Amino acid sequence: MSAAVGIGMALVVILIILASSVRIVNEYERGVIFRLGRVMGPKGPGLFLIVPIIDKMVKVNLQTVTMDIPPQDVITKDNVTVRVNAVTYFNVTEPVAAIVNVQNYLFATSQVAQTTLRSIVGQVDLDELLINRDDINDRLQSVIDELTNPWGVKVTLVEVKDVELPESMRRAMARQAEAERDRRAKVIHAEGEFEAAKRLSQAATVMAEAPGAMQLRVLSTMLEVAAEKNSTLIFPLPMELLRFLDSASSAMDRR
Repeated sequence: MSAAVGIGMALVVILIILASSVRIVNEYERGVIFRLGRVMGPKGPGLFLIVPIIDKMVKVNLQTVTMDIPPQDVITKDNVTVRVNAVTYFNVTEPVAAIVNVQNYLFATSQVAQTTLRSIVGQVDLDELLINRDDINDRLQSVIDELTNPWGVKVTLVEVKDVELPESMRRAMARQAEAERDRRAKVIHAEGEFEAAKRLSQAATVMAEAPGAMQLRVLSTMLEVAAEKNSTLIFPLPMELLRFLDSASSAMDRR
C-alpha cells in the first residue's frame, strides 16, 4: 500500500515538473531563456521544454506597438510657445537586446520619444512646423530609431498629431491671413483695371483711325440712353466738327 502511495506521489511530482517545463510561445512572441542567470537565446514560436528551477523564460512581444507621445510644451526657434503631441509606431526586432540592454523598453522608448520631440520642434520655426510636417516626422523617426536601436527596438513611423497655438498667436495668424486675402483681392482688381484700360486704349486707337466707327458707337450709345425713357437726351457733336472749329480758330488767331 505504501509502495503504491509512493509511486503515486512520484508520478505527481513528475507531472508537476513536466508541467513547469513546458512552454508555449505564440507566433508573434519570442521566449528569452536565462539559465542560471546567463542568456541562452530566444526560442519560439511553438512548444518547447525548459529545465525547471535552473531556467527562466521572459516573453517578448514582437507586434508593432502604437504609442501616444503626451503633449509637450515647446518653445520654437522663433520663440513661440506651442503644445505638440505625436504618435510613434515601433516593434522589437531583437528580443535578447530588448530584455538585457534596457530595464523596460516600452517606458524607455516613450521617454526618448518625448525628449526627441521637444528637441526637434525647438530647432525649427513655427512656419516650418506647420508647413513641413513630413520633414519633421522623418527627422523624429530617424533620431528616435537611432537611439532605440541598441535596445533591439525598430521605430518605423513617427507622426506629429496636433500643434496647439496660444490664443494670441491664433488671432495674429487670422489677421495675417485676412490681410493676405485683401492684398490678393487688390492685386486682382488692379490687374483687371489695367487690362480694361489697355483694351480701352486699343479701342480708342481703332476708332481714331476709323471715324465712322466712332459715329456708330455714338449712335449705339444714344439708342441705349433713349431706351431708358429719359426726358433729356444729350447729343454729342461729331469729332470732325470739333476739329474743324479748332482749325478755324487757329487760322483766325494767326491773322
